[in-house]
Amino acid sequence: MRRLACALLLCLMAGAVAAADYYAGPEDYRDRLGRLNPGDRLLLEGGDYRLGLKLHNLSGKVGEPIVIEAADPAVPPRFIARPRANTVSLLNVRHLVLRHLELDGRNLAVDAIKAEGHSQYADFVTLEHLYIHDHAASQQNVGISTKCPAFGWVVRANRIDRVGTGLYFGDSDGSDAFVGGVIESNRITHTTGYNLQIKHQTSRPSPHPGRYDTVIRYNLFSKRDALPGPGARPNVLLGNVPLSGGGSQDRYLVYGNLFLHNPSEALLQAEGRVAVYDNVFINGHGDAIHVQPHNDVPRDMALFSNTVLASGAGIQVRSGSAAAYHQRVVANAVAAGVPLTGGEAAYNVTMAYRPEWLDVPVPELTARLLAPVHLKSWHLPDRLVRELTAYPDWRPASAPGARAVPAAQYMQGDALP
Repeated sequence: MRRLACALLLCLMAGAVAAADYYAGPEDYRDRLGRLNPGDRLLLEGGDYRLGLKLHNLSGKVGEPIVIEAADPAVPPRFIARPRANTVSLLNVRHLVLRHLELDGRNLAVDAIKAEGHSQYADFVTLEHLYIHDHAASQQNVGISTKCPAFGWVVRANRIDRVGTGLYFGDSDGSDAFVGGVIESNRITHTTGYNLQIKHQTSRPSPHPGRYDTVIRYNLFSKRDALPGPGARPNVLLGNVPLSGGGSQDRYLVYGNLFLHNPSEALLQAEGRVAVYDNVFINGHGDAIHVQPHNDVPRDMALFSNTVLASGAGIQVRSGSAAAYHQRVVANAVAAGVPLTGGEAAYNVTMAYRPEWLDVPVPELTARLLAPVHLKSWHLPDRLVRELTAYPDWRPASAPGARAVPAAQYMQGDALP
């Protein structure tokens, strides 16, 4: 019996393909792409890569993704855009990781990374420590885009600068849902249109019928230098989830982010099911938060523990026909031209906008807003604290406003754009 068991084990080992590391450069990297198996790593030498990165029909496994990354993160390979082709093309991929690459758009009319519209799926894709820049021929050119059903993406610690749109997930008709993603610790600046848009969803792909949260945390979303005009868009726009059936209970959790300036639109516009907490919003040119109908209406939403400094509207809630839902606005510190409008507001601290506070360092802003306010008697009821503590990473504090320094801690000492 023992001999038989050993023989079977040897047969299984002989049939298995061991994961391997492969090194390649600009001349031979494409020869390796079609031969990558679960657990393999393709390590790219520094240099200029001019023929794109076509990743089609590649599937890793749970715990054994296919990884494509720089051989030396200090010398990232640079992929240079070419006409009429997206630089990184994803088609029918799962469990795929891209790390430490530079994508230089040269302002050609292409996207940096795109899950193609004719793909059936692009699931469990991780994109981290990428530098994406100069994809700004028009607002339609995107840093990272999905145009097919996309589930379980992680978009982490990327720098996206000078692009038409930073991140665009989903399709304009509400198809091709982006589900269960994590978007964290990215720095997205100098976009013509959105820093981030997640489109509304009309239905949920059948393989993923349950409830999922998409988490948006610790990012910098800045449109300081954007120009007003036809291309003006909010920094971030979040569309509604499916109205019924699978996905109708999904939420967006938006916390710990830093939103900076927009000359003609709000910093955040949202509908559907959203929780917005522990963020800092600063807009010296206009409005901060708009909760309003877009493709549907706002549903149950919670906006709490945010710090807002805005020359226009601070937090504006227009629920439309959403009488059956609740938009709660709780324990925010808001200094704005019009601090609060609409919603079920309680325990907020509001005051007039003061432009000199634009020069206050972000880590000190909440304290500066609250300095003139008498807070000794301020406290949240225990019942409400227990309710809010159920949200990931939220902890009660002794005063309104953001709990900790948000995305600024990820700037590594750089001046804020």
